[in-house]
Amino acid sequence: MKCLRVARAGLFAVFLAAGAQPVMAEGGLTPEQEEAVRELVLEMLRENPGIVVEAIQAWQDQQKAEEERRIKAKIAELRDTLENDPTSPIIGNPEGDVTIVEFMDYRCGYCKQVFPAVQALLDKDGGIRYVLKEFPILGPDSEVAARAALAVWELAPDRYMEFHAVLMGARGGLNEKRVLGMISDLGLDADRVRGMLDSPEITAAIQKNMELARSLNIRGTPGFVIGGQLIPGAVSAEALRSLVAEARAQG
Repeated sequence: MKCLRVARAGLFAVFLAAGAQPVMAEGGLTPEQEEAVRELVLEMLRENPGIVVEAIQAWQDQQKAEEERRIKAKIAELRDTLENDPTSPIIGNPEGDVTIVEFMDYRCGYCKQVFPAVQALLDKDGGIRYVLKEFPILGPDSEVAARAALAVWELAPDRYMEFHAVLMGARGGLNEKRVLGMISDLGLDADRVRGMLDSPEITAAIQKNMELARSLNIRGTPGFVIGGQLIPGAVSAEALRSLVAEARAQG
């Protein structure tokens, strides 16, 4: 508590030193008293400059804790949409006891980097229900790939994972011609997929994912939701297993 009080004093000092005028109630400090306080604070800063750093760190820690609490509450509020939206592809065990939600982009190098860990987890743990949120934020090719993937999910959900893996393994651009060629190579109907790319349903699904991401302050990919926690960025296979074990223990 003493450290926090000092930190707050330091932050107040920063404002005073910067020339900010405190708002005084009627009957507050006189101008002479205010000047005396200012001089006292400046002297304290000269003697203990580290309190400014402490003040900033204390403020940052408080902001981070408040944001974490807000996001946990938001995840609880949006849990059904996060986990049970029929427009979001599901891989792994649809009846699994632990659900992982991933916001991803097919042009994201970190998403591609973490994909082998995801595959290993699904291969070893038959209790994982893995929900994918198409979150195309890295340009037109990202959106083409996301729309094609959602079309495959609607037309042939049993082939979605196969197509997803192909896109994850792809390097370079993912323009419409290339993506449709991948679909043809898998023996799927590329013409039907092409006809669905701009469908209102797929547009609505992507927009819903964008709104969910904004609600959770997800600004990049990948972003994972596991056991009520938001985990931004690529994670290792070991970290995924640990998070799953924690979520499973919590029920």
